[in-house]
Amino acid sequence: MGTLSRTERPATVPGFHAPGAGFEAPFEMLGACHERVERMLALLARLQQHLLAQGLDDAARQAARDVMRYFDLAAPLHHQDEELHVFPPLRAGPDADLRALVQRLLQDHRDMEAAWRPARSVLLAIAGSTAAGWTPLDPARTAALNRFAALYVRHLADEDQLAYPAAQSTLTDDALLTMSRDMMQRRGMPVQK
Repeated sequence: MGTLSRTERPATVPGFHAPGAGFEAPFEMLGACHERVERMLALLARLQQHLLAQGLDDAARQAARDVMRYFDLAAPLHHQDEELHVFPPLRAGPDADLRALVQRLLQDHRDMEAAWRPARSVLLAIAGSTAAGWTPLDPARTAALNRFAALYVRHLADEDQLAYPAAQSTLTDDALLTMSRDMMQRRGMPVQK
């Protein structure tokens, strides 16, 4: 805990490729995205520990950039995937509990977007600071990072355990193919017809 090794950081832009999951299996890809979210949140926690133990250094600056890159690029696309393809069949379905869940998950997305702004501001300061100009994280900046990370705990579990299985069971093969193509297209990947 507290060390930031180079192997823990993604080599490519996060959210565009996942080992063992491809866009031809969209729900597996969504699950792989959740694993990356968890890794990025773990990196965020290790970054905070690293700053306390080691202070600001190149590893801390790179970790801050990695977390920002993931939540700036991949996370919004992931939320769009869910809002376009996972949530609509649940909202249209007969299960009132699932409809209520979708409303909460949508609100979570809005809350995550709002909490990302102050968290990103802290990470931007880390990424752009020099050791000489660095002031340790105060309680307000630590709270901004922790508030953002905390929003994901229940959200990921509810999507993995409830929303994804329910939506997947309602989607036809054609709908899954459309979902797959849309996910690829919005990421600028070539789509086979």
